Amino acid sequence: MALGTLNNRQLVSIDSLDHGARAAAEPERSPVLPNGEIANPHSVPSVRRSSGLAHRAKTEPLDLARSPGGPVPNAYSTRRVPREEMRWLLDGDYQPRAGDLVLARIEALGHHTRLQLPNGRRRQLFEGDDVIVAYADRYAPQQFEAHVPANLGRCHLVAGGGVASQVLSQHQRIRRGATLIRPLGLIAADRHGPQLNTRDFALPRIEPRRRDIPIVAVLGTAMDSGKTTTAAFFARGLSRYGMRVGYAKVTGTGASGDPTLVVDAGADPVLDFTDIGLVSTYRVGEREIEEVFLSLIAHLQQANVDVILLEVADGLFQQETAALVGSPRFSDFTDAVLFAAGDAMGAAAGVTWLRERGHRLLGLAGTLEAAPLQAREAEAATGVPVFRRSELGDPHTAARVFAQIRPSRR
Repeated sequence: MALGTLNNRQLVSIDSLDHGARAAAEPERSPVLPNGEIANPHSVPSVRRSSGLAHRAKTEPLDLARSPGGPVPNAYSTRRVPREEMRWLLDGDYQPRAGDLVLARIEALGHHTRLQLPNGRRRQLFEGDDVIVAYADRYAPQQFEAHVPANLGRCHLVAGGGVASQVLSQHQRIRRGATLIRPLGLIAADRHGPQLNTRDFALPRIEPRRRDIPIVAVLGTAMDSGKTTTAAFFARGLSRYGMRVGYAKVTGTGASGDPTLVVDAGADPVLDFTDIGLVSTYRVGEREIEEVFLSLIAHLQQANVDVILLEVADGLFQQETAALVGSPRFSDFTDAVLFAAGDAMGAAAGVTWLRERGHRLLGLAGTLEAAPLQAREAEAATGVPVFRRSELGDPHTAARVFAQIRPSRR
């Protein structure tokens, strides 16, 4: 099975159900409180349970060529599932699982008005469009917290990469709320099921070999602190120096923007957790997150790259990030850290947190670079240099930073 990458902005593949209640009436939206919480979050969208017998499951052929808006697009989150496998629609009292593919209709546009496709293009959405997305939880402090709903009732499109979920809370700046969708049924290859799930089309989970390739972790204080930009420019600088750079995003929510940026910067191959079968890593167990981390390393090692850059999403206090970065296996396989921060205090706190866990800092970066005063304060407080993106993208500076890496085992 060959590894996949992004070329010319094209993403290429690398080569037990419980019963719930079906929505029986239209949902009523609950208001968003001033603190961003949803009043009675489990009722958005609310589901009035039928007092009658459970609905019988129904199946019907799925025609991807016909929909109210033309051919049915499938989202980035489903990119590893071949469209020819999407042949049947299963409707009834199903309880969806994370990773299940669902055909959904856009009922009311909200925060997300475009859908990221497998090729990286952002398709404009219109009310009435049918789309293929995948169920998953989402953690995004600047946008939504959302969980997979208990049934196929109305829910939300909570990420542009194509994530169906039920919003529990949202940032106050999200004025329009989440885009409302109506699931039409789970998608299957056979009329008798089971439903298609992204896990069934993943790269194999394998163990990495003895560490022989330098690995740099790119971490940050929070969402939007500049981690992917830091990784992309460092990849750019190292590539311009003549090195082959492999990149993987270990955690987060499936989206095309980050891997596309790093591909454009020169990394090859580029992978993320969706290649290991996960649409999102929020609320995934610690052991599985570690398996994803190790498998991504192993697949990049097989590509014989010169250096591996691993980005871990969100901030150090996010539960999956904290568990992974604090684990012995993470320390065993990473040689150094580039840390993205937005201000001097965040940088100082992050450096302290990382040093307490035995991690070596190569430098600070991220949105901090926009404020020279903050950058100087961060350097003074931590003793760690701050690198601007232009410096990381310079081949000679990137090579000097790389030269500081001293893997304990080669």
